[in-house]
Amino acid sequence: MPGVLIAAPGSGAGKTTVTLALLRLLKTLGHDVRGAKSGPDYIDPRFHEAACGAECLNLDAWAMVPDRLRILAAGNGFLVVEGAMGLFDGTPPAGKGAAADVAQSLAIPVVLVVNASHMAQSVAALVRGFAAHDPRITIAGVILNNIGSDRHERLLRLALEPLGVPVLAALHRNPDLTLPSRHLGLVQAGERADLDAFLDKAAIELGKSLDVDRLLQIAQPVRPAKTPTARLRPPAQTIAIARDQAFAFAYPHMLNDWRTAGAELRFFSPLADDPVPEADFVYLPGGYPELHAGHLSTAKIFLTTLRNAAQCAEIYGECGGYMTLGETLIDAQGVAHAMAGLLPLATSFEKRRLHLGYRSLTALRGPFQGSFNGHEFHYATTLKTDGTPLFRASDAEGMALPDMGLVNGKVAGSFAHLIDVKHPT
Repeated sequence: MPGVLIAAPGSGAGKTTVTLALLRLLKTLGHDVRGAKSGPDYIDPRFHEAACGAECLNLDAWAMVPDRLRILAAGNGFLVVEGAMGLFDGTPPAGKGAAADVAQSLAIPVVLVVNASHMAQSVAALVRGFAAHDPRITIAGVILNNIGSDRHERLLRLALEPLGVPVLAALHRNPDLTLPSRHLGLVQAGERADLDAFLDKAAIELGKSLDVDRLLQIAQPVRPAKTPTARLRPPAQTIAIARDQAFAFAYPHMLNDWRTAGAELRFFSPLADDPVPEADFVYLPGGYPELHAGHLSTAKIFLTTLRNAAQCAEIYGECGGYMTLGETLIDAQGVAHAMAGLLPLATSFEKRRLHLGYRSLTALRGPFQGSFNGHEFHYATTLKTDGTPLFRASDAEGMALPDMGLVNGKVAGSFAHLIDVKHPT
């Protein structure tokens, strides 16, 4: 099926709002449509799913080989991929993993969202530069965003006309079409009671100017994969997985890989004080445990059954899950909350410090054997870490980092989110 990639010159242009509006609009018009997200993002995909009702996968051109991207992107329905940051922004030094790499691997065109709020005729120079920058990439259309008036729109359209790149839509400035954010990105989809109303309004606004027929015409089929690629192997036959607003950051492609290999997934909610289901392996994904630390520290059934599970099952935590497995988590107000106490770890959000970047990881021990590509993004400060490390690590440029994570008997975890198996280069 055909697809397009929605990109922008940089962050803050309105890619997410435009993508959500497009997904909801096409769904409303009766099209079979699905979304995907470029890069290591957990929040935008859940908005995509709310907009169109189809599962949204991550397509990460740094962590995944091209054929893995193509396999994940294959499927029924018109594919709308949302880029991350600017179209050509990736890891240093060359920008590997940018949204442009996803478009090139899938052989789909780019629709460039331009925040036109502070420009007029200069829009032509910007679009011309992006269209000519990389011959592998086709800028097949432009969506103008944050337009100030009808006159402003006319100036922009006249400036772009000689380029031959069609203006597919023009969205005027509308404060109602903004999404609230938090330090790791947007507020989660499940936290917005008015989400459906917002998506409907965004679709209506986009539909006023979008040339739907032209958009469908410029889309191109996703390039098929040439060879099968390795999947993430399940760590056990039965896997208990925490899933709620505190533990929402689990990649769908990982869970799908585990299911495909025959694993049984059993979900539970620590925030609801659910008991940990009987399983061979317990997985605590990342999320926002710092926002719910007080609640988690009093979830007696969850904590008791988690500690009991450590006697017979392996337990693994990523980022927020890792911190929950520790002894203490200090929230942004400086209040210390007792956690599960299964790892010799104490963390704090009182003084935030950004840790961000891709990670190449080799397991030293623990439930996952081999080498992986992953990502780290958090503001927690480690106050105490005392024990056996889980991964040997390096950054996206191959520079060695301190060993990551901890292992304590059957319990393990780290701040890194595993994305995919590391393939030979």
